[in-house]
Amino acid sequence: MNSTDSRIRQLIVTPIAFSDPPLLNSSGVHEPLALRCVLQLVLEDGTVGLGEIPGGDDRLERLLAAGKVIVGMDVFDTTAVAAAIDATLLPTVPGSHERGWITSAVEVACLDAQGRLTGRPVSDLLGGRVRDSVPFAAYLFYKWAEHPALDGRPAIGDGWGEALDPAGIVEQARVMRQRYGFDSFKLKGGVFPPDEEIAAMKALAEAFPGSPLRLDPNTAWTVETSRYVARELVDVVEYLEDPTPTLAGMAEVAETSPMPLATNMCVIAWEHLRPAVEQNAIQVLLTDHHYWGGLRRTRELAAVCEAFGIGLSMHSNSHLGISLAAMTHVAATLPNLDHSCDTHYPWNSDDDVIVPGPLELRDGAVKVPTGPGLGVELDHDALERLHRRYLDSGLRGRDDTGYMRRFHPEYALRLPRW
Repeated sequence: MNSTDSRIRQLIVTPIAFSDPPLLNSSGVHEPLALRCVLQLVLEDGTVGLGEIPGGDDRLERLLAAGKVIVGMDVFDTTAVAAAIDATLLPTVPGSHERGWITSAVEVACLDAQGRLTGRPVSDLLGGRVRDSVPFAAYLFYKWAEHPALDGRPAIGDGWGEALDPAGIVEQARVMRQRYGFDSFKLKGGVFPPDEEIAAMKALAEAFPGSPLRLDPNTAWTVETSRYVARELVDVVEYLEDPTPTLAGMAEVAETSPMPLATNMCVIAWEHLRPAVEQNAIQVLLTDHHYWGGLRRTRELAAVCEAFGIGLSMHSNSHLGISLAAMTHVAATLPNLDHSCDTHYPWNSDDDVIVPGPLELRDGAVKVPTGPGLGVELDHDALERLHRRYLDSGLRGRDDTGYMRRFHPEYALRLPRW
């Protein structure tokens, strides 16, 4: 391979919108469409590497700026590529967390291209896998039966149906297990008063004895409420995720909690790690390569967690198959993956932008793709269809609270709520 062949010619960024059910959370409810950006990193020899990132105007603008500064750089020099992007964004994007979204998306595309050039899967480029499949948890949500009719738009239903009480959550979990074989379950809480969500977790424990359970209220509870829930659910859940806001609040809960506390909210950047360790605020960290700076940085983060005895899992947001492939490759290389990973894929996979076939949730796990790069191929027709949907929708950012207020004008975002 000629050295000029591996230089970056162009970064094509395509914003898309795909279907999302009315999933409830502590901030409101998911809108009918979720936004992502799909990256195609084109090399001089025509090789294309793929990436995926949450969408929105700010990230789209930053990706376009990143695309300009990496033209002509060698795709194998990912350290220099990340540094160039970071330097370009720093004057207007001081937060390392927000810059991490962009460097991560480009790094994944670089690694995919490297794998295609060398004929090796991304997991090999990260040092080799320690497992051939990656375990995932069923991600359960309280949800409406449909997106209600709005401004002349008819109601938008989905095949999952309503889940607004313990019986509905247990039924949703049964369907998840039947379709995908999940053995562990996570409930997105912070929607109903704590006693109702405690009842849902106990109902899950009764319906699925021995299955690992976890509850994530997205900072909906005070310190005292968090302590109460922890006492009520001791020996029922493996950990509580982000029960209360801030590192200081989490540390207060951790002092007396009979179970580990996990986060993907109060420790989301490298500068948060030291105070988290000093305060013993968390016992489990949910990694996410999208905002920690990429797959290589995720491996470094896992090593830090191992050094300080912090358990490891993986966070998810509404995503498609390119992100799932990247998550699977990096998770396959982490020796200290202590808990099954989160994934929204069952909620969103019908609108995927990859050619069907390479990724499948079976027995609660995804096999690590062994093809070159990420091991997935872009469905260009689907990409164009979802891009048109993005253009037609006029949606340019996520607003769970604003959407909830369309139906319940009295709704107020208040965290903690209980």
